[in-house]
Amino acid sequence: MHTTAPPNDETGVPESYRLSSYVYELPEQRIARRPAEKRDASRLLYVDRQGQAAQPRAFAELPELLAARYPQGGLLVANNSRVFPARIFGRRATGGRVELLLLTPLPLLHVKPLGEGRHCAEAVGLVRTAKRMKEGEAAGFETPQGTSLSVVLLERGEYGRCRLRLEWQGDLANILNEIGHMPLPPYLEREDDAADRERYQTTYADASKAGSVAAPTAGLHFTPEVRARLAERGFRWAEVTLYVGYGTFSPVRAADIRQHAMHAEYVEVGEATAQAVREAKEAGLPVIAVGTTSARSLEGMHRAMGGVEAFTGETQIYLYPGSTFHVVDALLTNFHLPESSLLIMVSALAGRERIMDAYAVALAQGFRFFSYGDAMLIV
Repeated sequence: MHTTAPPNDETGVPESYRLSSYVYELPEQRIARRPAEKRDASRLLYVDRQGQAAQPRAFAELPELLAARYPQGGLLVANNSRVFPARIFGRRATGGRVELLLLTPLPLLHVKPLGEGRHCAEAVGLVRTAKRMKEGEAAGFETPQGTSLSVVLLERGEYGRCRLRLEWQGDLANILNEIGHMPLPPYLEREDDAADRERYQTTYADASKAGSVAAPTAGLHFTPEVRARLAERGFRWAEVTLYVGYGTFSPVRAADIRQHAMHAEYVEVGEATAQAVREAKEAGLPVIAVGTTSARSLEGMHRAMGGVEAFTGETQIYLYPGSTFHVVDALLTNFHLPESSLLIMVSALAGRERIMDAYAVALAQGFRFFSYGDAMLIV
């Protein structure tokens, strides 16, 4: 049974701000450890904020459901970041095994040349060893072709995050593609395999945006055919980039959720997307976020810029009940962990009681949960 520990103190905290209000019991067998046979074969829970009960549907019906709700069309905004094989295994000088999860997106590395085809950069990562690795100690990672990557632990930080120095020869992305593993969520409780290289990635992930350590999972259901049917019904498509960090799996630890310190993530909202959002708003058409990361990008942009303008930088925006959504009108999302900032975010959009009731419907109807699970459409 997937549950969490009760918070320490909620005395006098209104119900919608109590962490314990975002707990539900999830049988282990409801965690989707493998994707559906086909991307668009997932199920979809349709949640209408106007008062209708949540309705079990099929994801393949998404174009028809949106067209019925928004006959004039609208704008879907998706996160085009790419998950990179950030989990690698190497050896210390002593021969001990090292596991490294690289957290810094490759496009954000400040790479310096060392000469003779070698490069270096500082990065942040999680390091796991049998015996604690010392500051200043190095580990080596070899490819089958003999290309090497050296990693020096420079400094330990909070929550296991370490500052690292990387040194390599050739192309770092190619090295990681050769030796790296997909950083599957810990709750899948399995090692990645060849199929995850394709399925734990959206079909529209941009190769130049390789930097996420978790997939923007609402987008995993889309196929070119579904997108074509959406376009036929008047729904435009725009993209943002948010490099999904490991903090997305961090639970909220504050009994009063308003006291939670949100992690930062790097966002890019280009001018073309900002213009598409402005045009949709001016025409009275809905902006539909494909996933919480797209919603966070758009709302983070609005908070940083004071409106709908191109934005590049970090956002720590935290959306909980009582927060105002300035850009997002509807949301497509998967089902989230209990006591997570993502469950709290969707509750901010649709209301806590409505979301928890919808989760109860999903559980009763046999929906599959989390990254490889089914989806929910909130309109």
